[in-house]
Amino acid sequence: MKAENEQRTGLLYGFGAYGMWGLVPLFWPLLKPSEAVEILAHRMVWSLAVVGLALLALRRWGWIRELLRQPRKLGLTALAATVITVNWGLYIWAVNNGHVVEASLGYFINPLVSIAIGVLVLGERLRRAQWVAVGLSFAAVLVLAIGYGRPPWISLVLAFSFATYGLIKKKLNMGGLESLAAETAVLFLPALGYVLWLGAQGQSTFASHGFAHSALLAATGLVTAIPLVFFGMAAIRVPLSTLGLLQYMAPVFQFGLGVLYFHEAMPPERWAGFSLVWAALALLTWDALRTARRSRIRLEAAAPAVVAAPAREPA
Repeated sequence: MKAENEQRTGLLYGFGAYGMWGLVPLFWPLLKPSEAVEILAHRMVWSLAVVGLALLALRRWGWIRELLRQPRKLGLTALAATVITVNWGLYIWAVNNGHVVEASLGYFINPLVSIAIGVLVLGERLRRAQWVAVGLSFAAVLVLAIGYGRPPWISLVLAFSFATYGLIKKKLNMGGLESLAAETAVLFLPALGYVLWLGAQGQSTFASHGFAHSALLAATGLVTAIPLVFFGMAAIRVPLSTLGLLQYMAPVFQFGLGVLYFHEAMPPERWAGFSLVWAALALLTWDALRTARRSRIRLEAAAPAVVAAPAREPA
C-alpha cells in the first residue's frame, strides 16, 4: 500500500513538472533583451536562492554532511549540474530565437533516447514493438535532417542531455530539493561571477531595464526550481519508463505553442518527420499498456493459487 501511495505521489509530481515545462516557452521571451547566457546565469543564481530559502524553512540540512562524505555522489551531482546547464542554456536560446518547434521535437525524442540508454547503460532488453519504435525515430531524424538541410541538432542535444540528466537523478536517489540545491551550488559561483562581470562591463540588463525586468530575471529561480523539484520527487518514486511516458505532455504543449502562438513554419517534410516520431511514441504507449495489462492478468491468475496453497509447517 505504501509503495502504491508513493507511486501515485510520484505521478502527481510528474504531471506538475511536465505541465509547467510545457508552458515555459511563454516565459523566456519576456526576458528580452537579455541574451540566453545572461538569462542562464541568473537562472542558476536565483534557483539556489529559492531552494536555499525552502531548505532553511524546512530545516533540512543534514544531507549536506552525508553528501560531502560520498565522493561518488559528489561527482554525479557535478555531472548532473553540467548536463542540465547545457539543456537549460540551449533551450532558452532556442525559444528566444524562433526554434520552439525544433526544441519540442527534442522532448518528443527524449523517451526514445531513455529507452536507448536503458539498453546501452542498464542492459535492458527491448521488446519487438520497442525496437520498431526506435527504428521509426531514426527514420524521423533522417527525414528531418533532409528537411532542415542539417541534422536537427537542437532536438538531439536537448533529448540526450535531459535523458542523461534523468538517469543521473535516478542513480543519485536524492530528494528533489536536496538534489537541486546541490546542483545549483555547483553552478552558483561561475554564474554569479558572470553576472558581476556583465555589470562591471556595463552590459548587464538586470538593473538597466526597470524593476519589472529585474523581477522577471529573479523569477527565473521559481520557474526553474519548482518543476525541477517536482521532477526530482517523481524520479525517485516512479520508473524511468513511466517518466518517459509522462514527458509527452511537455512537448505537446510546446509544439502547440510553436505552431499556433509563435507561428513557426511547418513545411511538409517537417510534418513527415514529426509524424514518424508520433507514430513511434504511439507504438511505445500501446506496447506499454499491453504489457501492463498482461502482467496484471498473470498476477490475478496467480493470486488464487497462492491463497489456495497449503501453508508449510516450520521445520
